[in-house]
This record gives sequence, structure tokens and C-alpha cells, in this order.
Amino acid sequence: MARYAPAALVAALLVATALAFAYTESLKLTPSPILGTKVTKTFSPVCDCDTDTAVIAFRLRQPDRLDVEIIDGGGTIVRHLIERQEYRRGPVQIVWNGRDDANANALEGSYRPRVRLERQRRTIVLPNPIRVDVTPPGVEITRVQPRAFSPDGDRRADRVVVGYRTTEAARVSLFVNKVRRVQKRGQQSSGTVDWFGRVDGRALPQGVYELSLGVVDTAGNVGVRSSSRAVALRYVALGRTRIETRAGARFAVLVAADAATVDWRLGARKGVTKPGTLRLRAPLRPGRYTLTVTVGEHRARAAVIVAAP
Repeated sequence: MARYAPAALVAALLVATALAFAYTESLKLTPSPILGTKVTKTFSPVCDCDTDTAVIAFRLRQPDRLDVEIIDGGGTIVRHLIERQEYRRGPVQIVWNGRDDANANALEGSYRPRVRLERQRRTIVLPNPIRVDVTPPGVEITRVQPRAFSPDGDRRADRVVVGYRTTEAARVSLFVNKVRRVQKRGQQSSGTVDWFGRVDGRALPQGVYELSLGVVDTAGNVGVRSSSRAVALRYVALGRTRIETRAGARFAVLVAADAATVDWRLGARKGVTKPGTLRLRAPLRPGRYTLTVTVGEHRARAAVIVAAP
């Protein structure tokens, strides 16, 4: 009898192996009890925003009693979300606030939902990772061009281009004098933001404006704004607003504009010239005059004080 024991043991092992293989194959052919899985990919439990929780949603083929847990990369349970709760066939939605069973914030990293179906005696780890991200992104301005622009619609220096770089893919906004004016679509780690010097379709007045960038990452973490850069919004400007000269004498004033030509008027005289240094002869009669330089509907003025020769 003893000499048949090894053979019997081998046969038993072969039968057990065959049964296990058959069972495994049958599981492969059996439809999953869970379908239509949708899980939040990234969230920040500390952002106090719309993305401060993770949603775990799926559909059950059959009613069952569920346990739903959050596990870390090593399979350790971090949070028991649902314990022995009855669900009907159909949709199931569970929310995780990013805390562990001790009510402390989970460490930054990747986690997975695990679902136990009591009646079907199956445990399924959903293939959808959930990343907890609590690190705010950073952003810096890499360039601002040009530093002086005029949004007058002539296609010459009509906009400012602000280049940026972030520490991770994020959504960037442009702030003008600390007020958000442009929100860039998409989430990138580098790129540019354009500003046309307008608010609600209206061009802003001439002046110096401070530009800075804000940033929000995919999880909802808000980063610290970048340092600011100053730009000059101007249509036409004069180098001096008060000019003192003698009757009949020549004087010069700098005209800054990006238009091809500008119109000027001094007393009864007028003309057209290119931006740059404007050279004129003072009126022959002493007095106070106004030099007006115009580009489209925009103008700059300077007082011309003419003294006796």
C-alpha cells in the first residue's frame, strides 16, 4: 500500500491543479459584478474647493452587501468607507474626503479603492488610482513683450505676451493690478498668456499696469502668485507736458506711439509726421499755446509757453 502513496499524492495534486485552473478560467468567463467604474484621478483634501473630495462610482450587476476600503500601494487599509452595507442593483457612489480611519489627512500619494462583495464572495481592487495631492504649484514669469503697447486695433503692438513656467501642469491666470483679467484654458507647465489691455471689451486708459500670474493645479491647490512686471499701456505720449521757448524759436519734443504716423496741431498750424522727435517753430506772438498730438481717437497735449524774443 505504501508504494502506491506517492502515485496517489501526485494524482491528487493533478486533480487539485485541474480544478483550480478550471475555477480560474470560469472566473475569467464570468462577467465582472462591477461595471462602469468612474473614479476621481486627483484631488486635494485641503484645498477648500470643488475638488477637495474623491468620488468612487460604479454599477452593480446584482444586489449585494458591500465593504469599500481605500488601500495604499502596499495593500494596507487606510480608510473603511463602507462596511456591510446593502446596495441594490444599479449605481453606487461613495465619497472619500481624503482622511484615514484616525480622521487625519492621508499622506500625499497614490491609493486605490477595494470593493468586497459579500454574497458573491469576491474582492475587487478597482484599477483606477486616486492621487492625493496637497502641494501647491509654483509659477514664474519668464518674459513680457513688449513692455509698452497700445491696444488700438492697428495690429502694431496691440497686445502683451507674458511667458510663464510652472512646477507642474496647472491652470494659469493673469492678474492686472491684482485683479484677475485672463484665465488660460487647459493645464500646461509652460506657455504664454496674452493681454489686450481691455476689460469687458473696453480699452483701459493710458498708464502703467502691474502684471502677475496665479496658478491652480489639477487637484485644486492654489499656488503663490508670481512677482509682478510693469507694462506701459499708451496710445500716444509726449516726452514733455510743458515746453518753454521764445517766439519764433525752434523746439523739439519726443512723440511716443506705435502708429505709422501721428497728427499734430499747434495754434493755427497742423501737420502729419512719424513718431519720434517732433521739431516745430514756436508761434511769433508770445503767449500760452497747446500742442496736441493725435493717434486715431487718442491724443496727448503739452502746454507751450512762448516768451518774447
